[in-house]
Amino acid sequence: MEGAALLTDLYQLTMAYGYWKTRRTDHEAVFHLHFRKPPFAGGYTIAAGLDPVTDWLQAFRFAADDLAFLARIPGNDGKPIFEEAFLDYLGRLRLEVDIDAVPEGTVVFPHQPLLRVRGPLVQGQLLETALLCLVNFNTLIATKAARICQAAGDDPVLEFGLRRAQGPDGAIMASRAAHVGGCASTSNVLAGKRYGIPVRGTHAHSWVMSFDDEEGAFEAYAQAMPNNCVFLVDTYDTLAGVRKAIAVARRLRARGHELVGIRLDSGDLAWLSAEARKLLDAAGFSQAQIVASNDLDEHTIASIRQQGGAITVWGVGTKLVTAYDQPALGGVYKLAAIRAPGGPWQPRVKLSEQAIKVSNPGMQNVRRFISGGAAVGDVIWDELHDVPGTWEMVDPADPTRRKTMPDGLDGQDLLVPVLRRGVLVYDRPVLGDIRARTREQLRLFHPGIKRLDNPHRYPVGLESGLQERKLALILAARAGTEQA
Repeated sequence: MEGAALLTDLYQLTMAYGYWKTRRTDHEAVFHLHFRKPPFAGGYTIAAGLDPVTDWLQAFRFAADDLAFLARIPGNDGKPIFEEAFLDYLGRLRLEVDIDAVPEGTVVFPHQPLLRVRGPLVQGQLLETALLCLVNFNTLIATKAARICQAAGDDPVLEFGLRRAQGPDGAIMASRAAHVGGCASTSNVLAGKRYGIPVRGTHAHSWVMSFDDEEGAFEAYAQAMPNNCVFLVDTYDTLAGVRKAIAVARRLRARGHELVGIRLDSGDLAWLSAEARKLLDAAGFSQAQIVASNDLDEHTIASIRQQGGAITVWGVGTKLVTAYDQPALGGVYKLAAIRAPGGPWQPRVKLSEQAIKVSNPGMQNVRRFISGGAAVGDVIWDELHDVPGTWEMVDPADPTRRKTMPDGLDGQDLLVPVLRRGVLVYDRPVLGDIRARTREQLRLFHPGIKRLDNPHRYPVGLESGLQERKLALILAARAGTEQA
C-alpha cells in the first residue's frame, strides 16, 4: 500500500513531533479502539476490518517521498513545521507495537475494545487515524449486512451497491464487509476477484429497451446465456413481463436449460412477487427464483416477508454499502495507560460532561461468559490487575446495577494476538470462515438482542475492581480541576 504511513491526520504527526521533542519516544502506552453506541439503533455490532488493518500495518513505512512531502508542510510563519532530524527519525521508524484485536465476525458491544495497541507512545499515536478509518467503516457495513441478512431469514442476499458506493475504494471494502456480515454474493467483479466472493448478475432494463419487444429481448438473452437466465420483468408491465419470461423459459427448457428466475425492481414487491409465484408455479417453474431489488433495507425486507411476499433472493445495494440510515460508526481511540522506561503503569482516564464519553483506564480485555450454549454477559477487565475468583460486572451507565457471574461458567477473552513487537503473529482466516463465524456468533445471542427495533440490552459491564479504580481516577481528576 503506497504511502501507508501518510494515511493519517496531520495532528497525529504534530503530536508525534511533540513527543520526540520532549524526549518521550521511549515511553510505553496502551490505546484502545472502541465505539459508544451500536449502529442503526440496534442491539449488537459485528466487528470487521482486521484483515485490511493487518495489510496496512505490514505496509507502514515512511518512504523517502513521504518524508519529502512532510518537509514541505509550512507553519504559520511559512517555515517547515518539522525539523530534519525528526523526519530522519520517522524514516528509521519500524513498528514495535503489540496489537490484540477481536477477530472479524465477532459480535461486540459498546465500550468494549475492538483493538488494543501497546508499545512506544509515538507509534501508538501514529496508528490511530488509519485504524479508526478501517475498523469503523468495515464494522458499520458488516453490521448493516448482518441486519439485512437476519431480516431475509434463510433467503440469500446479493450485495450490488458498487454504482452507489462512496467511490471505488469504498465499494471494494463494502463488498468484503457485506460478505463478512452474511451476504452470499456480490455484483462487484473486482471484489469477487480480490476476495473470492461469489459473483452474481444478469441484465438491466437497457437490455430489454434495446429490442423492439420484451419477449424478443428475453429470447435473445436466453440464446446468448442459457445457463444464467434471470429475466428483469418490470420494464413495461410486470405481470405481462412474467408471462413473456415463462414463454421463453419453455423454449429454454426444450433446449435442455432451466430458467434461473425473474427479477422485480419496482412496484408493490409483496403483491407482485406473490402473483408472479402463482404464474411460475402454474407453468411448471416452481424452482424458479424471484429476485427483488429497489432500495431495500432490513425494514423493507421484514415488511415484505410479513405481508406474504414470495421473494427468494434479495438484492440490496445503496442502503447497504452506504449504511444509508447511519453514515458512520463513531468509533474512538483512547489512551488508557502510560509508563516511563522502568516505571510502573499509570492508568489514564478522559473526563467529559457526557458520561458516555468518559473513557475506561487500564489494559483492557473482554471476557464473554457462556451458559448452555448462549452468551450471558461480557465483562471488561484490566489485565494489569488480578481478578478475584468471583467476576462481578458493573453497568457503566448505572453503577448501582451489578451482576455476578456464577462460578463454573465458561469464559473466553475476546482479544487475540495480532502483532508482537511489530511482527504479524495472527493466522488470518479466509473470508468464508469469517462469514461463518458471524453466523455462529449471532446464534449465541437471544433473539431479543437481535430485534431490528427496540432490542433487548445485552449485559456488558466493567469488572468491579476496574470500576472502583476508574471512579477513583475520576474523583482525583475532578478534585484537581476544582483546586486549579
